[in-house]
Amino acid sequence: MPDFRLRFASLLLLVLPWFLGACASSSTFTQSGQASYYADKFNGRETASGTVYRPGRLTAAHNTLPFGTVVRVTNPRNNRSVKVTVTDRGPHAKGRIIDLSRKAARKIGIMGQGVAPVKLKVVHAAR
Repeated sequence: MPDFRLRFASLLLLVLPWFLGACASSSTFTQSGQASYYADKFNGRETASGTVYRPGRLTAAHNTLPFGTVVRVTNPRNNRSVKVTVTDRGPHAKGRIIDLSRKAARKIGIMGQGVAPVKLKVVHAAR
């Protein structure tokens, strides 16, 4: 019996740091780049996750983050930020890192610009 405990403890010491690191790394994802927002023509269309895009909701499209991930998007020009949920894939324009719903874009003050610099930070990672 003591041999089993020793093996279990050894295994736990090997796996636990990896497991804790994997959990922590998913919530510390950050990214900087250009953001845009959805055009009006996408209102009511199905997103890649299967939900319907609504401009009055706080949602976004990101190329790699899992659907359901909550991201804080900050406009460094005015320090305004908003939390959005990833429900779609995109943006499909080179150099952009996120497409925001109209409500999210309005909250951080990028509506008049069309494309603006932002910083992203994962607040809640989807599994």
